[in-house]
Amino acid sequence: LFDFKHTIYFYYNKMSRKYARHIRRGEKEPAHKDLMGRKILTGMKIKKRREMIMEQQMFCYQCEQTAGCSGCVGNIGVCGKSADVANLQDKLTGALIGLVRATEGKTTGEQGLRAETFRMITEGLFATITNVSFDAEAIQNMIDKVEKEKNRLSPGCSACGTPCGKTNDYTLDNLWQAEEDIRSLKSLILFGIRGMAAYAYHALMLGYTDEEINLFFCEALYKIGYEETKEELLHTVLRVGEINLKCMALLDRANTESYGTPEPVTVPLCVEKGPFIVVTGHDLKDLKMLLEQTEGKGVNIYTHGEMLPAHAYPELKKYKHLKGNYGTAWQNQQKEFDGLPGALLFTTNCLMPPKDSYRDRVFTTEVVAFPGCVHIEEMPDGSKDFSPVIEKALALGGFAETMEFTGINGGKEVTTGFSHAAILSHADTVVEAVREGKIRHFFLVAGCDGAKPGRNYYTEFVKQTPEDSIVLTLACGKFRFNDLALGEIGGLPRLMDMGQCNDAYGAIRVAVSLAEAFGCTVNELPLSFVLSWYEQKAVCILLTLLHLGIKNIRLGPSLPAFLSPNILQFLVENYGIAPITTPAEDLRELLG
Repeated sequence: LFDFKHTIYFYYNKMSRKYARHIRRGEKEPAHKDLMGRKILTGMKIKKRREMIMEQQMFCYQCEQTAGCSGCVGNIGVCGKSADVANLQDKLTGALIGLVRATEGKTTGEQGLRAETFRMITEGLFATITNVSFDAEAIQNMIDKVEKEKNRLSPGCSACGTPCGKTNDYTLDNLWQAEEDIRSLKSLILFGIRGMAAYAYHALMLGYTDEEINLFFCEALYKIGYEETKEELLHTVLRVGEINLKCMALLDRANTESYGTPEPVTVPLCVEKGPFIVVTGHDLKDLKMLLEQTEGKGVNIYTHGEMLPAHAYPELKKYKHLKGNYGTAWQNQQKEFDGLPGALLFTTNCLMPPKDSYRDRVFTTEVVAFPGCVHIEEMPDGSKDFSPVIEKALALGGFAETMEFTGINGGKEVTTGFSHAAILSHADTVVEAVREGKIRHFFLVAGCDGAKPGRNYYTEFVKQTPEDSIVLTLACGKFRFNDLALGEIGGLPRLMDMGQCNDAYGAIRVAVSLAEAFGCTVNELPLSFVLSWYEQKAVCILLTLLHLGIKNIRLGPSLPAFLSPNILQFLVENYGIAPITTPAEDLRELLG
């Protein structure tokens, strides 16, 4: 069955690529036989999905690596979560929809919507992102809290003798078995707000919140459980992108006002001798608390994955024991952490199921959870006690001597901190270089990394970019090429790391500012978006770009399984979105 599904989707993707190329080249539709083949194969794909749903132990297709490019249905997903956990995540989502149904007609205040209500919704959505929580007990506890809050808002519903059903929890099987285009649009909404919840959560942890964002979570969840037309759902899909832009702006403000404006910095990849802790995930507040608690204790701190940009924030890099970065992106954890003589703190996704060789030194916090790993709880005042992590690091002792490590391409250091503020401070230099012909093109090569074959495309793409081009990057996909030495143009580095995935907001700021400087639209700039995706934060960023009308985006390494043929065709025809092909072919098209 796996091979059959893989074959079907391979040809479906291949034909979709053909169709995308015809559209973006302004040619007529592909030959009749190609369209007929595409329809036949798509019909077979839909039929097999329906058959799978009837026989499945779980159903999940929210990540790029989903089994057979169609959906994980067995005892365990490709990400490592069990069917029990996957089903509980669906149940949690259904409970959240029941909760927002109970909020209808309620106002803010102690007897109505409270800050705790919105935090619960944000945390619940965040916990269902790929590679966040693998702990069935932790998810069940969330479900219990959601049900308790729903009963507080509508105390009579649970005991009603003639229930109306208006506050019932939603069954996600209704979504997975819906008509193909409805399922696709609602999936875009659901996965988009899950990704957005991660950004809202990080902002919330720093004391920043926004009522419009909170209320939109309720609106979007409500629509998933409500019958609407495709046109109405499409409007909500683009609204996800609109609200996510505001959410990323909120987090950008929260981070810079809390830790200062990021500044370009070079980060070593070696690990000095002695005890150390590796911090992975995305949460800067957890890192700040850990730095405070380890100061003067002889324990060095290293970032991993999406925590690399932390080195650029003045209020974080002032700690001398924040030494450098260890390792690359999330999917390499099992190799990079195997036997590592240091403690490991997971602040948010992405968490790979730990191997036995290092499970004893893995600590989780916030909504991240894995069975058998010590979880650091938040105190009522928002503080955390990282003593168990520090004690483990001291007990392990670290390396006996300084160890030299490299990036994927052999580089011994990487740079980061090219925030929108840092880049725009040199706006005059950039504009002049473009007008003088020194800079011919900009590429935003950004997004998630992953284990699926084909992601070396992004390494080769960056290597093949012309010497008169600038490569902007962000998120963990940069580890495919961020240790490359691409040189400079007029004193500006050709490769600039703008930060974490949420710093896509900064890339948008830069693009808009350049467009204003040249008196044109963003789509008229010599700027191309070449994106990689893996999980739901990439989905909400893509929807933000579509909301802004950004066209001709290249997306890979494969197209989302939750895009129906009609929705894909809509994106191709209206936005020119297309799958990646080969670096050489895509560069030829993008450079004209």
